[in-house]
Amino acid sequence: MNKKFKVGYQGQHGTFSEIAVTQFFEGQDIQACSYTNFPAIIHDVEQGILDYALLPVENTTTGIIYRTYDLLKDSSVYAVGEVHVRIDEHLIGLPGTKLETIREVYSHPEPLDQCAGFFAAHPWMRPVAYQDTAKSVEMVARWQDPSRAALGSWRAAQYYGLPILKERVQDNQLNTTRFFCVAGGPQEVAEADKISMMFVVNHEPGALYRVIRVFAQRGINMLKLESRPIRGRMYEYCFYIDFDGSLSQPQTQQAIAEVRCHCLEMKVLGHYRRATIPDLCRKEEKEETQ
Repeated sequence: MNKKFKVGYQGQHGTFSEIAVTQFFEGQDIQACSYTNFPAIIHDVEQGILDYALLPVENTTTGIIYRTYDLLKDSSVYAVGEVHVRIDEHLIGLPGTKLETIREVYSHPEPLDQCAGFFAAHPWMRPVAYQDTAKSVEMVARWQDPSRAALGSWRAAQYYGLPILKERVQDNQLNTTRFFCVAGGPQEVAEADKISMMFVVNHEPGALYRVIRVFAQRGINMLKLESRPIRGRMYEYCFYIDFDGSLSQPQTQQAIAEVRCHCLEMKVLGHYRRATIPDLCRKEEKEETQ
């Protein structure tokens, strides 16, 4: 009998994190477990209470999600997969509600930032930060106040039985979030071809350049490089990097070993198969450039 995996995600029914779980484990018999915060998810993955968890790491509008990367840096969990989820933020309210009557719109801070243009065009609506998108929709359903609405997914609207008052109000119509699937440690992943890593360079001139040069000299394609302040240290930074490669390739092993020589700290955060970008994103991107 196949084991039913327990998979954690942040938020209530209808969050984009739950959608990420259903996409990544499509067709598999899993037990999806809702959590209120990321540290609790990380803890339960480390302790083996969860087999996997889906964590948001990057958005095409607001950039990398630093709180997730900080947790990955300081924990033993390991990225073994990724998935891209279209983030269509819908304005959700009570049946019959007119846009002119809405005074407050609730959602997680990230979606509120992603819909800044909508709020600029509707200045009578005040964005209000709340726990998550689905919880915001649940609150609107519970309060039954037509002056309140929420930003959330089609799944949340469907789950709580509320209509979508206005579709896709996000600024970027290609708005997409990348999620990591994390496990308690490294796993064998078939056809893994992408690596995520964290490092802190030596405090000397040219240290970062020497790290980047390692990849260039070996013909390894760097996909992303981000800096992040290190908590508890004054004006010290770590770097997060994604690059093409497999840990089974000698040139990748050699590159990582050489990078380590130029760093005070270094940690591989994950080794996984690159996820395909949703076809809808590719189609719309092509249309917008024509």
